[in-house]
Amino acid sequence: MVIMSAGDPRVFSLNEVATVIWEAADGRTPLDEIIANRICAEFEVAPQVALKDAEELVQELSSQGILLVSDQPIVRIASSPRETP
Repeated sequence: MVIMSAGDPRVFSLNEVATVIWEAADGRTPLDEIIANRICAEFEVAPQVALKDAEELVQELSSQGILLVSDQPIVRIASSPRETP
């Protein structure tokens, strides 16, 4: 998979594991949960190695402004339906 920041012309190529992390990063699922439920389940890798590598990937994407990292899940507030006159 190839991704890029809207404000930066550089292109980032993601390997198969990084693509799974990118696709699973939904703003609600913690990274350690993505590692346990997706990466370790789909790839032969020790949890501590996978988490270390994933943290490095997330840090790199975050430093490039491609991925937002937060200690709290994203809470989506449903917008109220617009009233029609």
